[in-house]
Amino acid sequence: MQHVALTKIAQPQVRTDLPVIRIGDTIKVHVKIREGEKERIQIYEGTLIARKNKGISQTITVRKISFGVGVERIFPVNAPVIDKIDVVRSGFVRRAKLYYLRGLKGKAARLKERE
Repeated sequence: MQHVALTKIAQPQVRTDLPVIRIGDTIKVHVKIREGEKERIQIYEGTLIARKNKGISQTITVRKISFGVGVERIFPVNAPVIDKIDVVRSGFVRRAKLYYLRGLKGKAARLKERE
């Protein structure tokens, strides 16, 4: 009973302006960064390796290689800190979580393109 009430309260907060993103997609996440009084947008581009939860509490994990070091960042999808998400390319995978990419590097970490 409580779960249904919470879902009804959270439903208007869920964003509908974001594109359909799948695991394995290379995406650009436009993040709002506050520096003092100014606000700017920083783009974080990487491979979507995990999605958790549904509804208001949904998060995505994006992995990129920065100066030879793997960097992962977890974004709350419905947070106002995310300005928009763009899909750069769509990768073909057969897993729900791509944690195995952490152990690969270079050309081995590439994903096939979805047709």
